Amino acid sequence: MTRPFLKMNGLGNDFIVIDARNSGFAPRTEDIRAWGDRASGIGFDQLIAIEGSSTGDAFMRVWNSDGGTVETCGNALRCVGWVLDKATDNSELTIDTLGGPTTAKVLEADARTGMVSVDMGKPRLNWDQIPLSEEMDTLRLELQIGPIDAPLYHTPVAVSMGNPHVVFFVDDVMAVDVERSGSLIEHHPLFPKGVNVEFAQVMDRNTIRMRVWERGAGITKACGTGACATLVAAARRGLTERHGNVIMDGGPLHILWRALDDHVIMTGPVEVEFEGQLDG
Repeated sequence: MTRPFLKMNGLGNDFIVIDARNSGFAPRTEDIRAWGDRASGIGFDQLIAIEGSSTGDAFMRVWNSDGGTVETCGNALRCVGWVLDKATDNSELTIDTLGGPTTAKVLEADARTGMVSVDMGKPRLNWDQIPLSEEMDTLRLELQIGPIDAPLYHTPVAVSMGNPHVVFFVDDVMAVDVERSGSLIEHHPLFPKGVNVEFAQVMDRNTIRMRVWERGAGITKACGTGACATLVAAARRGLTERHGNVIMDGGPLHILWRALDDHVIMTGPVEVEFEGQLDG
C-alpha cells in the first residue's frame, strides 16, 4: 500500500510526516532505514507519525533514521503543530509525546511555511531524570573527551527535555570534530539510553552558537530539544540570560526558559519541502 506524506523541515532538520490518526502505522526498522537513506531513499533525520490521543489534539511518535524510537523532537513538534493548525480552530494545540505533553501555537502560517512556538515544559535536571547510570552532579558531569591529562572537552552539563542531552561548552565550535566527538559520547556507559551531544560557544549573554550530534541520526542542521537544553545549560552555568537565540548550522531558534514556571518556550520556523507517497 502507499501512504501520503509531507516532507518538512525546521531549520534544515528534516522529516517525513505521516498523518496516521485514522489508520495504523507500524513501520519496520528496515523500511525506516531504507526511506531515510539519503543516497537511495527519500532521506530524512526523523520519521514522524501523527496519531490520535485521548488527552490532547494528537500524539507524535518519532523514529530516527536508524530505525530506533525516541521520546520527542522539538523541530518536529513545530512541524506537527503547523499540520494540526490546518485542521482546527484551537489557538493552542496539545501534542503528546513519549517524553511528555507539549503545547504548540502557530504564530504565522501560509501554504508552505510557518512560525511556531512550543511550550516544551520544564527541563529535567536530576541525574535519574536524564537518565545517568550513576548519581552525579548534572551541572558538571565527570566526563571528558581526549587524554586524561589534556582533554579536548570536559565537564559538560546534562539536561533532559523529554530526551537526554549533554552540552559541552567550547571556545570555538567550528573547530570541533562533531562526528568523531559526538559518536564517542552518544553510547557512553554513563547514558543508558544514549544521549544527544551539543557543542556550544557562548557569543554573548543572549546568543549561543551550537552544533549537534543526534543519537540515531548523526550530525543534523538543527535540534529543537538540543537548542532548549543548550540555553538551559548555559543559564544554569551563569553564562547567559534565561532567554536568547541558539544559532545552529540551519539557523536560529529563540529559546526562553521562563522564570515564572520554569517552562522552556521554543520559537522558530517550519517549511514544507514537498508531498509524496510512501511505499510499504
